[in-house]
Amino acid sequence: MAIAVDVSKDPADVKSKFLGNFTKRQVICFGCAALIGIPFYLFTHKELGTDVSALLMVGMMMPFFFLALYEKDGAPAEVYLKQMITMRFIRPGIRKYKTGNIYDDLRKRESIEKEVEALERKKRKWQDAHLEKDKNSHGKPDRADIKGKPKAKKTQKRTHRGPSGKR
Repeated sequence: MAIAVDVSKDPADVKSKFLGNFTKRQVICFGCAALIGIPFYLFTHKELGTDVSALLMVGMMMPFFFLALYEKDGAPAEVYLKQMITMRFIRPGIRKYKTGNIYDDLRKRESIEKEVEALERKKRKWQDAHLEKDKNSHGKPDRADIKGKPKAKKTQKRTHRGPSGKR
């Protein structure tokens, strides 16, 4: 009588065993479950009773067992959960198609251009008003004032006199 054993054709599917028939991942997850569950049971079994305490201990250890044993399509549980959360909540599958209306863009551009022209006309009026004001006040307009720069103050020209007092 022959014994049939299923052998994987892909060597990547074979996982190396660490302790007994468990992988490193499983040993670490079971160890974490034991570190949390057993002390919880020992501290609570006198106050809550053995049954309630044991059920709560198992409930606290279940997530670690899930992380150790669950695997879907070669991905461990946390990777699979991350992909599910991303697919369901962060980037949902149904995306609304948004079209770009070229005519709306043209209308916006036109309104911006009109606004810019209005501001330029207002600036020209303001400059013309100040030009007229400067002409009336002292004859010739000052170009520095038109460009928005402050006018230079007029100062008297001083001449240097030497030690003899002559120029």
